[in-house]
Amino acid sequence: MKKINTRLDSITNPLYSLAPWFFRIALGVAFFIHGYKKLPAPFMMEEQHRMVTWFESMFMPFPELIVSLVILIEIFGGIGIILGGLIGLFANQAGHFITRLSGLTLFILMINIFYFGHPDWFVWPPIKLLTSEQLFLFVLSTYFMIRGNK
Repeated sequence: MKKINTRLDSITNPLYSLAPWFFRIALGVAFFIHGYKKLPAPFMMEEQHRMVTWFESMFMPFPELIVSLVILIEIFGGIGIILGGLIGLFANQAGHFITRLSGLTLFILMINIFYFGHPDWFVWPPIKLLTSEQLFLFVLSTYFMIRGNK
């Protein structure tokens, strides 16, 4: 077993620093696309209208503002996760801060999505939660909030 692990380590060691980039790119692109598809454009208005209507049904104040904030957080949070890594290549502390701040905003967004949008996912057994894309977005957001670029 040790020989196999040593051999695998020698093969994967050059890729070690790239491993977090798989997570970073997946999370950044996923959130960017989630936000982009809600932008107010003629072919995207249905998604935005559904969200506003849903927020109104929950008696939330200023549903248009909330939808706009969600869109901005998704787009800029996704960009920030990727940009934080790129900036970190040249300015370590700035990139680390941008990554952690983006992770924090996405973490807070995901907590709210779970609380307001999917409270039924936490009913035992939590099959919907454990099979949802949102769980992975939440876990990756938490990872970057905690680790930043380190």
